[in-house]
Amino acid sequence: MSLNKDGSYTGFIKVQLKLVRPVSVPSSKKPPSLQDARRGPGRGTAVRRRTSFYLPKDAVKHLHVLSRTRAREVIEALLRKFLVVDDPRKFALFERAERHGQVYLRKLSDDEQPLRLRLLAGPNEKALSFVLKENDSGEVNWDAFSMPELHNFLRILQREEEEHLRQILQKYSYCRQKIQEALHACPLG
Repeated sequence: MSLNKDGSYTGFIKVQLKLVRPVSVPSSKKPPSLQDARRGPGRGTAVRRRTSFYLPKDAVKHLHVLSRTRAREVIEALLRKFLVVDDPRKFALFERAERHGQVYLRKLSDDEQPLRLRLLAGPNEKALSFVLKENDSGEVNWDAFSMPELHNFLRILQREEEEHLRQILQKYSYCRQKIQEALHACPLG
C-alpha cells in the first residue's frame, strides 16, 4: 500500500467471485466469409454476438484500487477484467466476515469504499474479505412459472431445508457431546 500526496492511498483488495449464473462476454469475431465479401462492406458485420459461460467456481481476482474507489467502481473494474458485458447492476459486492465459526455477508452500498473497509478490519482475511455475487434484489414473479416448474422449486427448497436442518442437528449434537464430556470430566462437589 502507498500513500499519495493528496492524502489518499492505493492498495490491493482481493475479491472472490461466487457467481451462480453464467456471464456474457463478446464472442470472438470470426473472419469474414466469401459470402460476406461478395455482399460488400457493412453487410453481415453488424451482428453483435455474445457467448455465455460460467466463471470458475470461487475464482479470485486482486484489484489495485484507491482508497476513494467505490464499490460500484470495483464491480465495473472486475467485469472489465473478465470482459463481461452484462449490466453491472446485476452484480453486488459483499463483505464477508467470519466470527465464532459463523459466516456473515453484508451487501455494500454503491458508495462504500472497499479499500478503507479492508484497512480498518486489519490484516486477518477472516475478519473481512470481499465477494462478488449476483444482485438478487428484485421480486420473483411466480405467476410466470408453470405448475411443474413451481413443484420443482418446492422439491429443491425441501431438499435445501432438509440439508440445513441436518447441519443444525449435527452441530448441536456435537455441542451436546462436548458439554457431556466436560461434565463427566469435572469432579462433583
